[in-house]
Amino acid sequence: MKQITLIIIGTLCIALGTTLLAIPNQLADGGVIGISLLLYYAFDFSPGILLFISFVVLIGVSVKYLPRHMVYKSLINVPLLSLLIFLTEDLGQPLGDPLVAAIFAGVIIGSGFGLIIQAGSSIGGTSIIGLMFNQKFGWDVVLVTFVLDILIVLAGVFIIGPLYMMYTVVALFVGKIASDYVLSGFDAKKAVNIISTRSIDISKRITNDMASSATVFEGYGGYSEESRKSVYVVVRSPRILSLKRLIREIDPDAFVVVHNVKDVSGGTFFATPSMDDKVEIEEGFYDYEGI
Repeated sequence: MKQITLIIIGTLCIALGTTLLAIPNQLADGGVIGISLLLYYAFDFSPGILLFISFVVLIGVSVKYLPRHMVYKSLINVPLLSLLIFLTEDLGQPLGDPLVAAIFAGVIIGSGFGLIIQAGSSIGGTSIIGLMFNQKFGWDVVLVTFVLDILIVLAGVFIIGPLYMMYTVVALFVGKIASDYVLSGFDAKKAVNIISTRSIDISKRITNDMASSATVFEGYGGYSEESRKSVYVVVRSPRILSLKRLIREIDPDAFVVVHNVKDVSGGTFFATPSMDDKVEIEEGFYDYEGI
């Protein structure tokens, strides 16, 4: 039920972003949606009907080359998306600022794609063509899909002009970022590797002062040829400065590497210590296997 809800909400976002923002502001898109929009601008064909026909043709051809489960994933999204676009394609009004329209169209459409992918489904389109070429000729799916999308966007120069084609590129870029945030989460975190001669002391202070679990690994220095422990810890971004100060207090010469991470689950990285945990910490009992 949750996956169906995500698919419906995601499809609705794509449809409304397309009809309320993209169409009235002369923006295109990649994939089959982009082809439908360009034909709409050129010949005033209904994008909803064109979208449905295009997907039916693609799915009909792909049945011969692709596994059934890949085809079934698009059978819910495609008719629903086509219907929603058909019903709302005349409701949008120009904003007067295509750049603002491109940004918000990217956010809404990209979020919709993210929700659909999160539900384990897809819109299909040029990715179906990429999969077919992969099955028949062994071509790279991502490369084929990317080249097709680029060609569709570039074709917009001849229909909507170079300026609106560039606005379309902005919308696609914003949409990619929005999809990534929907899939990976908005709560960015930092993963920190700390190599120090005082790794145990640093790990204890992290556990005691920051209420975050840390994992201590045995390491070996390729240059120094000495065994040395390293600490791995994940903290929320606002706490990274506190962590760095803590490390410098204990070992100013510690080697610290910080990585950006968005999706962290499991473990006890951000658990608030209970009273029993606090007592154990005060008595000197530390668990270094936080992962």
